[in-house]
Formats: sequence, structure tokens, C-alpha cells
Amino acid sequence: MRASSKGFGVSVRGRYQGDGIGLVDDKGRVAIPSALRTMLSANAPKANGKDGGTIIIGAHQKNRCLVAYDPGYVDILAERLDRRESENPAENGEYDYNIKRAAASGEAVPFDGSGRFIMPAFPRFYAGIKGHAFFYGVLDYIEIWDPATLIATDGMPPVVKEMARFYMAEKGVQL
Repeated sequence: MRASSKGFGVSVRGRYQGDGIGLVDDKGRVAIPSALRTMLSANAPKANGKDGGTIIIGAHQKNRCLVAYDPGYVDILAERLDRRESENPAENGEYDYNIKRAAASGEAVPFDGSGRFIMPAFPRFYAGIKGHAFFYGVLDYIEIWDPATLIATDGMPPVVKEMARFYMAEKGVQL
């Protein structure tokens, strides 16, 4: 939710916290879990006041999963990448162009009032997402995983792996 910072009228972005599993159909339609959808809508309300909004879906910089965020995060991401690029020049002073290449993928797609959206084909393919998508809020953005890929990924916190197992077991799927 939006809040004022120390009375100066500065808008503060809401942070993404929450998790859940979504069923993905053959066309890539899936619903954003409600806790995450509420913050997504608050961070980027539709100009016409209707429910729904826009979510940007792209490949994660490091892991075989997706990142999802509201359009307002694009400027924050660009600022962070500009800073990282300028702080890490090559020996010849040239920028490392792969810094932005690795983080700039993204496609804006609409979501409706119930959080349903169509996950773009390439990102879905890249992350190996088929029948289920595990959503996990990591404050600045949302990660979207194929549950089995998440569990097999080295370095993931055990609690996050157990969340994916828990939600899949609720769907009758053991991982």
C-alpha cells in the first residue's frame, strides 16, 4: 500500500510479500495469488479506477525462474543497473553490456481483477513452467517458479523449497 514518508508526501512503494501456487492452463493463463495481487494493484493502479492492471514478466538474472513486477519498478531497476554498470567497468573502461542484458528482459501483460493473466510463451518456456507456477514475493518483485525446478535449485532457502512442496501436496502432487 502507498504511504507517506515522514509527512513529506513522498510516495512509498509497497513491498511484495506472500506466496502461493497457481494452475497454468495450456495457453499460459494463471492467477496471481491474492496477497501479491493486492500489492501489485496498489503499486500500479489502473488510471480508470477499475480492477486489474499491468504486470511485467521476464527471465530472472541468475535462476531458471521468472521475475514479475509493476511498471513503476522499471525505473528503480534501471537506476540500479546504471549504477552497477558504472561501478563495474571492464579493464579498458568499457561498460559490461551484459549487466543490463541479463536483467532487462520483460514483457508487459494485463491482468484482470481476479489476477488472471497470460504468461508470455518464451518466459514460460525458459522457466520450464507447465501445469503449476509457484509465486514468491521477494520484496521488490515476485519470483515465479516451476515448483520442481525451485526444489532442485542449489542455494535456495529450505523454507522456500518447503513452501513449494506444501502447496503442491495440497494439489495432490508430491515433489
